[in-house]
This record gives sequence, structure tokens and C-alpha cells, in this order.
Amino acid sequence: MTRQRRTFSTEFKHDAALLVLDQGYSVIEASKSLGIGETALRRWVEQLRIERDGGTPKSKALTPEQQKIQELEARINRLEREKAILKNCLPGAPRPTRLETLPLR
Repeated sequence: MTRQRRTFSTEFKHDAALLVLDQGYSVIEASKSLGIGETALRRWVEQLRIERDGGTPKSKALTPEQQKIQELEARINRLEREKAILKNCLPGAPRPTRLETLPLR
């Protein structure tokens, strides 16, 4: 039998991390009361610390501000790709240089 992997909403992750950071629970206490693994909770707590310090998370953001930043960055990337496609389709348009064709991060 395979065990199905559980998924948690960003709100749940945020609230769980707040228990540790703001309400003084230990990671062990909070993870037992919520029925989640300690490692996952530690990861969420560290991610929330990073976001509070203004860092950009590698995974889906927990705070609303970082979620908005990630949405805007994704939109910018999409628009830049669309612009590059349209630029290449125009007749008589100059061919892109190697620097223009490198993927953006």
C-alpha cells in the first residue's frame, strides 16, 4: 500500500509557522497538535522567517506580499517571452543576439 502525500494550503502553512514564531510554541508541540511532521513545520517556519526579512522564497510564498511579488515576477517573465516571440515574427525585424535569447531567471 502506498501512502498518499498530503498537501496543505498556504494559509495553513502560514498559520502553523505563526504558532512557533509568534505564539511561543515549540516545533515539536505545534507539529504534534496539528498532526504534521516536524520537518515540514521547520521548513515552513524558516521560510516565513526569510519572507519576514524581505527575502524571496524558493517555493510558493506564505505571506501575501511575497505571493504578490511572485505573481508579478511570473507575469513579467511571460510578457518578456511574448515580446521575444513577437519580435521574431515581424518581417524585417533584426535577428536577436545571443544575449537576447538567453533565458531570464
